[in-house]
Parts: sequence; C-alpha cells; structure tokens
Amino acid sequence: MPNILTAAPDKVRGIRKLFFGWVKRQYGGIVPGVFQVLAVDLRVARPAGAIYNYLHLRKNSPLSRLQREMVATVVNGKVGGAP
Repeated sequence: MPNILTAAPDKVRGIRKLFFGWVKRQYGGIVPGVFQVLAVDLRVARPAGAIYNYLHLRKNSPLSRLQREMVATVVNGKVGGAP
C-alpha cells in the first residue's frame, strides 16, 4: 500500500504555515490529520475541508459516530498519529 503524503505542521513554511495557523485556531490548537493530508495540495484543501466539516462536524452528520471514528482511525494511522 502506498504512503499518503502529509505536511507536518512544525516543518512547513510560507502559505502552508498560514494555513496551519488558521486550522489550529479553528480546532483549539491542534491540526487534525485530515488537514495534514490536505496541506500537501492546497488547491483541494478548501473544498475537501468543506466536505470534512459537512460530514464530521455538523450536528446532524449523515455519517454515524462509528463511521466517523473509522475514518478518523484510518487518517490518524496514515499520518503517523498516536496508536
């Protein structure tokens, strides 16, 4: 299985540093794994981030809690998050 490219928040510069600063303010000081993946190609970050917000963060999400946790687990594993 190929690796998924990610951008580490502490190693970015320029526009990505601004992007991560905005994400940290939105998410209480952390950068969710999905945004580390999206930061690799910022052209898709905004529309994909909107889909993420629509599926995961709104009150009546179309995904069940289990489905959201499954997506989060896979993304977290791909970006080298905590086990």
